[in-house]
Amino acid sequence: MLNKSANLFKLILSDVGLLASMYMDGIQLKLLNREKDINFGSVYENAAAQELKAHGYDLYYFNSKKQGELDFVIERGGDVLPIEIKSGKDYQRHAALDIVLGNSDYAIPTAFVFQNDNVSVDGRIVYLPIYMLMFLQKEDAAAPMIYKIDLDGLQ
Repeated sequence: MLNKSANLFKLILSDVGLLASMYMDGIQLKLLNREKDINFGSVYENAAAQELKAHGYDLYYFNSKKQGELDFVIERGGDVLPIEIKSGKDYQRHAALDIVLGNSDYAIPTAFVFQNDNVSVDGRIVYLPIYMLMFLQKEDAAAPMIYKIDLDGLQ
C-alpha cells in the first residue's frame, strides 16, 4: 500500500438485517411487499463488504475530488481490482470507474461491477450478478505447496 488515508473511511454495519432495521422509512415492509422503488445501494454495498471481508480481503475504497469514488478497491493477484456495486438498472453508468480505468498511470487491467443483470464484458469491465461475489476468493499465498517426488527409479 503506497498511500492510505486514516481520516477517510466508510462505515459498514456487520449485519445487513440490522442495517435494514435502522432505516427510518419503513424499508422492512417495503422489502416484504417487494416494492421496486427502494434504493438498495447501501444494502448491497454492506452485503458486499461482508462478503469480501469473509473471504479475507482488506476493505479499501477510493475517493478523489477529481476522479470520484469507487466502492471497493482490493488487491488480487498482484493487481489493483476496483469493484463497483450497483443496485439499479443504470449499472453501466460509472463515471469514477471509467476515469480511473482511463488513467494509464494506474495500469488497472480489469474492474468488476456487481449488479442485478447477467454476466457480460465491456472492454476491461466485467459485469457480474451480485450473488457472484461469493466466488471472488482470495488467493492464499501462504498455502503450503505439496510436492510429490517419484523415487521409483532409485535402487
